[in-house]
Amino acid sequence: MTVRRKLLGMAACVAAVLTLISAVDAKGFRRYLRLRDDVAALRVRNHTLSEQNEALRREINALRDDPAALERAAREELGYIKPGEIVFHLE
Repeated sequence: MTVRRKLLGMAACVAAVLTLISAVDAKGFRRYLRLRDDVAALRVRNHTLSEQNEALRREINALRDDPAALERAAREELGYIKPGEIVFHLE
């Protein structure tokens, strides 16, 4: 057996041992997989929050500029009614 083959065999054994240690160690490959899943979940949450922020921005602009939107919000959140209106609460 040549020296080159011996070195190649030793390098392959070292690589196999390091791969096994990485797969078994809690700070190795399993941690990478868990962190990858965490990043994916955070990206989904970030997207959801961005959509909610945009909806709130639209509502703020509507409340600033549109009297009908302001009236609707006052009616829904504060329970305001116009004189002569009859309100039915259904549950």
